[in-house]
Amino acid sequence: MTRDYSQFLPPSGSGKLPTRERSSLEKLGWKPFFSQQTSIDTAVDTQPVRVVEVHRTGLHALGEGFDDVIPPRPDATVGDWLLYDQQHPSNSKVLERSSVFERRAPGSDRKRQLIAANVDTVFIVSSCNKDFNIARLERYVALAFEAEVTPVILLTKADLCDDPNLYADEASAISNRVLVEVLNALGEEPIAKLAPWCKPRQTVAFLGSSGVGKSTLVNALFMDGVADTAAIREEDSKGRHTTTRRQLHFTSDGCAVLDTPGMRELQLTDVEAGIADVFADMVALAGQCRFADCKHDTEPGCAIQSALERGDIDSVRLARWTKLTAEERFNSSSLAERKSAEKSFQKMINTVQQKTRKRKK
Repeated sequence: MTRDYSQFLPPSGSGKLPTRERSSLEKLGWKPFFSQQTSIDTAVDTQPVRVVEVHRTGLHALGEGFDDVIPPRPDATVGDWLLYDQQHPSNSKVLERSSVFERRAPGSDRKRQLIAANVDTVFIVSSCNKDFNIARLERYVALAFEAEVTPVILLTKADLCDDPNLYADEASAISNRVLVEVLNALGEEPIAKLAPWCKPRQTVAFLGSSGVGKSTLVNALFMDGVADTAAIREEDSKGRHTTTRRQLHFTSDGCAVLDTPGMRELQLTDVEAGIADVFADMVALAGQCRFADCKHDTEPGCAIQSALERGDIDSVRLARWTKLTAEERFNSSSLAERKSAEKSFQKMINTVQQKTRKRKK
């Protein structure tokens, strides 16, 4: 069927275009990408709602004239859009995502954990103190590249160090595709520096460890205390968990802002392309090795070892790339094996059920 996109287009006519009042759904981040997944038929029994918080007992969702906690489901996360069926909640459908962040869940069961969905820009927050960790930043950037989300590194607490430019230079060296901003989380500076990304119908997320100023930055954007904050421990610059759950907040002009708890562990899975983007120089060199399965150790004709001997690449960065690619490969293969086992088990269950139904007939 032919869809009507008129509500997403500026009014026609000459002269200055009048400003159209955005709908309640648009203020929640509704875009043509999501409307294309709906139809007149689905609109009869369902309505679009967006997940703004995830609780163990349910999902807090908002929509047009809708603000309620709906039944939990493992395939939905903060930022998701659902076509919610109030009469039959189990029939509700999670719309295709424009982007998704996920990681391997902490622990030994190797499950995948959804972090957030439908994010346009991710602010990777670190502070200019002992918290600064280039390897951790590379992980976050790889996660953003894999999700095809714009990453921006924000360096806070610049007043606590002698030369914040040293931190900025190191962060900028991660990738020429990542902007780095040094700012004071307190005051009006975040509003001015983050304005290019915090626009109507955009969703931005703050990721980083505890105590780096994520919640303080969220509060700065709203000029209000929408998120709890706390001071770091002076002896080791460690932060306290003031944000206990992922939660979407909405500015008055319709920008969705996601505050997240600090993540002590960010195990990557299924982000091979994202890692390759972060370490594009290493990947290019690996393509010049004599053997396609080169381990870049003692094999003859290894382009990476040759570059290392010439001093063209940094041995520490090479070690980080090797570790990250090995970790991603291990986590991804483990998940694939788990999926295969679960699929086989479900197939067996279906076969048993079919045989049971035949016997009853």
